[in-house]
Amino acid sequence: MAIKTKDLNARLFGKADKRRATNVTEAQTAARDKASVIELAVAGEDTVAFELVKINATDVEQKTRVFAENAREQAFLNEHALADILTTLKDRGQQYPAVGRWLDDGNIEVLDGSRRRMSCILAEKDFLIYVAKGINSEHAKFLSDVANAHKPLSLYERGKEMQLLLTTGKVADQKELARYCQCSEALVSGALKAASLPMELLMAYPSVGELGRPTIVKLHRLFFGLNDEQQQQLVSQLTDGETAMWKKIDAQGITRITREVTMQLEQISDALQPKVELEAPKPKAQDLIKGKVSFTRDGDKLQLKLKKLTERQADEILAYLSDYLK
Repeated sequence: MAIKTKDLNARLFGKADKRRATNVTEAQTAARDKASVIELAVAGEDTVAFELVKINATDVEQKTRVFAENAREQAFLNEHALADILTTLKDRGQQYPAVGRWLDDGNIEVLDGSRRRMSCILAEKDFLIYVAKGINSEHAKFLSDVANAHKPLSLYERGKEMQLLLTTGKVADQKELARYCQCSEALVSGALKAASLPMELLMAYPSVGELGRPTIVKLHRLFFGLNDEQQQQLVSQLTDGETAMWKKIDAQGITRITREVTMQLEQISDALQPKVELEAPKPKAQDLIKGKVSFTRDGDKLQLKLKKLTERQADEILAYLSDYLK
């Protein structure tokens, strides 16, 4: 049976949108029963037959790869970022198949389901995916974008998409970008700040998708407050060794680990910046005899300022000092 693109999420994720799906029960049942073949009208155009393929757990990483234009950053997919599906997948296996296309070399390119793919790799579970031939790049991008609507992209990933819109001239500035993306200008600013940060800095965190605008703004100020050499030193410290910073944190829970990582990054940044010696405040003059004599003490130095002296008084004071300090 053929289904429309608007029913894609319902069929593939088992979560029917009652506003769009014509038959909720059918959509949910088809996904749950894992029909061996599904005919899908991709982007409302040609109907394509997708066959269900099971890839052994040991072959998932070698026999599949993720669509290069997928907006989701694969380097961020770890056990924390995938926590919402990883536990269930470990216990019951993959519930809903991914979607992909056959490549000329016999491998499979995953268009929808990169999170499920990585979860199967981490959990060492078989990977289920509906695969078709003859999916062109335009339709592949369409399927990938529809899939990413299921799990919101991180600020970094959204920022990368926004950067591309600005670079290609599709939008002129951040204000137009906000209208195009149907979001606030504050979100646009935060996303672009996130996209300007180096991957190494973001991968110090357990789940980049959980980083909100306040943390992103703090990281942006921290990183770009360093000069080029200091930035390189910071990145080098983060990439020195195979263990990510968040894995070295002795804490439980994403929120607490995230806070600890931010504190450690601030400490590293402070250590990289040379300490600025504050000038000691200059000593102030004090009155000895108001209006006539004042003095200033600075360590072993003493300055006297005398006013309204007669010539005789001046001579006597100088003679006294000369005799006293010999």
